[in-house]
Amino acid sequence: MDLKQAIELALDYEHKVRDHYAKGAEAIEDPKGKRVFEVLAREEQGHVDYLEECLREWTESGTVSSAALQPVVEPGVSWIEQARKALEQTPERRIAEDLEIELLTAALELETKTSAFYRELVGKLSKEHRELFDRFLEIEEGHVTIVQAELDAVQGLGFWFDVMEFKLEAG
Repeated sequence: MDLKQAIELALDYEHKVRDHYAKGAEAIEDPKGKRVFEVLAREEQGHVDYLEECLREWTESGTVSSAALQPVVEPGVSWIEQARKALEQTPERRIAEDLEIELLTAALELETKTSAFYRELVGKLSKEHRELFDRFLEIEEGHVTIVQAELDAVQGLGFWFDVMEFKLEAG
């Protein structure tokens, strides 16, 4: 697979995920649920913009600059640790409506497929082109974690990022 094909395939995945989050942001009434979808829609739009610029560069010059992809959602786990500590101090429980759970479940499936696509793509491309997609793989795997955590939290399972949202012992 050449780089142009890889970028075009990646754009297809990113459009699908972005559109799903944008529709979810419009459909969900709960402000916290809406915010999750708005942030992830913005993140995915950033991916679309980045890939479109890469495709333009490739078409015009046969090269792609190594400008770093800037995520909206901070990569890594440090922010998750901070959120986990805050939750332990002031646990808050929210159970979503069926529509939000349905949209999160679909988002999880889309993010899982997108991560698998990037993992496979990184394995197929030459080293010089692989670097373009390494960052996407890291970010998309982070999205899987975020969506799974949100889904767990709003289903009323009592956990968010593996943190118990309520205390079992009497106060």
